[in-house]
Amino acid sequence: MNGVVESARLSLNGHQAHYLKAGSGDPVVLLHGGASDSHDWLGTLDVLADSYACYAPDLIGYGNSEGTKEGYYLSDFVEFAMGFTEALGLQSSVMVGHSLGGRVCLEIALRYPEMVRRLVLINTAGFSKLGRWGALLGTLVWQGRKLLRHRQPYPKFLKENGKYGDWVCLNELPSLKVPTLVLWSRHDLYYSLAGARKAVALIPEARLEVLPCRGHAPHVRRRDSFNRVLLEFLSDG
Repeated sequence: MNGVVESARLSLNGHQAHYLKAGSGDPVVLLHGGASDSHDWLGTLDVLADSYACYAPDLIGYGNSEGTKEGYYLSDFVEFAMGFTEALGLQSSVMVGHSLGGRVCLEIALRYPEMVRRLVLINTAGFSKLGRWGALLGTLVWQGRKLLRHRQPYPKFLKENGKYGDWVCLNELPSLKVPTLVLWSRHDLYYSLAGARKAVALIPEARLEVLPCRGHAPHVRRRDSFNRVLLEFLSDG
């Protein structure tokens, strides 16, 4: 049955990577955000699986994928995602990414456009700086866990010296040649809708879809609407 979501593992650079998979057909790779894991895509995988082969990995250091560092650079996540697609023999995939995962997908599409057939970016990093209230909330949660001596479920993000302050890359967007859907919630404490509008104006083949909800994860809060918009965009190609 195409709609059955399976759990699987593969070895990448000596580390075990976990991912969810479902369906058959043209490949769709879905990358989660910086405070989540592959389970964010349950409820979307089974819908896409009727027409597509879907793969949703836990990024390095997340979920059930192994990790050995205290923190990761953007380049580490990009290297992981590229290694994942290459290991599975996925060529010219649709790439769907939320927040951190969106920034990873965006970097791959900018550097290696032949690997990305279509691009879907959900409340993604890279279009604006992290909002003040979102940054404060994230810091409070992190420090709260530390004080209570609870294990941090997500790794730290490291910044390469002189490379993309806040991972913002607006100046590179005019060179993005991949058909792109930018999908946003109407109100997000982390990354602003204004930043998304600015980015869409810079990307040659992009359109913006705004879902009427609050929060940083419209693909979860408005799952049915998100799935409908995503399927429409994929069918256009």
